[in-house]
Amino acid sequence: MAAERVRAFAPGRVNLIGEHTDYNGGLALPFAIAQGITVSAQSLATRAGAHEAGPARIEVLAADLGERDEFRVGEGAPHGGWRAFVRGAAGELQQAGWTLAPARLSIGGDLPRGAGLSSSAALEVALCLALMELAREPRPPRPAALELARLCARVENDWVGARTGLLDQLASVCGEPEHAVLINFRTFEVQLVPLRLGGWRLVVLDSGQRHEHASSGYNTRRSECARACELLGIEYLSEADGDALGELPEPLSRRARHVLGEDARVRTAAAALRQGELGALGALLDASHASLRDLYEVSTPAVDAVAAFLRERGAAGARMIGGGFGGSVIGLFAPGVQPPEEALEVHPGAGAHVLGSGPAAT
Repeated sequence: MAAERVRAFAPGRVNLIGEHTDYNGGLALPFAIAQGITVSAQSLATRAGAHEAGPARIEVLAADLGERDEFRVGEGAPHGGWRAFVRGAAGELQQAGWTLAPARLSIGGDLPRGAGLSSSAALEVALCLALMELAREPRPPRPAALELARLCARVENDWVGARTGLLDQLASVCGEPEHAVLINFRTFEVQLVPLRLGGWRLVVLDSGQRHEHASSGYNTRRSECARACELLGIEYLSEADGDALGELPEPLSRRARHVLGEDARVRTAAAALRQGELGALGALLDASHASLRDLYEVSTPAVDAVAAFLRERGAAGARMIGGGFGGSVIGLFAPGVQPPEEALEVHPGAGAHVLGSGPAAT
């Protein structure tokens, strides 16, 4: 029996290392964090006493913004901002065979928008979980992790206009406490890697510079990588022969060198974590940031300044996280070294889940 009231939570993520490798068929090592997005949903069908005719009506409150929306599933063009995510989640679920119930949704959370912590993916995943839990009978089987991640990515790609890969969605869906998620984006194999911090601390510090994937250079980087693959005759840049990169024009050669170097850093980082050698991560974080700044060219002066500040305050290593052109920086601090007070300490936490469901209040 379908639930009448449900709360679904999806976490943000911090990508420990492996940036801009996902859509290039490479490796990444993200982890889910405690902060995220919660969607509270109530079926309106039970209050009306019967299902409404026609497509389901969805009412939405973005509680943090004090903004509302109302629409029928499958009707109308996508709207900008957060509304595109809600309409896209409902539309994609309908296309996947779900018969959605009329619903009232409330969206809230403690995950900063545009800070590189994947608020977009957390919103998509939480919306889909809540809407699926409320769906009318009969309902399709709950999609597996990869299937759900792909559905959520279509929301961002086709409804919002950002050509993101699957890193953020898979991290949000597959996260586990005290583990990072090693993702191979060529095979979509997912492995859990121990991330037991002990006395070490991971912090995130916002640069204050907001980014929007759809309006930034993110899509340009994807197009550059696609062109490099075309010239090399390969499907993914992660397949490239390092000796062949000299055949590429600039900036395509720089983009490819970043991808191959970042893949190698992910392998080294995963091996270090399996051995409990967290100290080895510091140099890898610094090298990743330098590559993203100089080869992939997605950092900014504001982001570089935050990375330098964390190192000055004692970080063993620091690098930008997220798609770039703003957002946050992650820093690794050894036991006994105090991070800046304004930084947000992060821990690997649980993936997306339904917090509870049951009959509507009378």
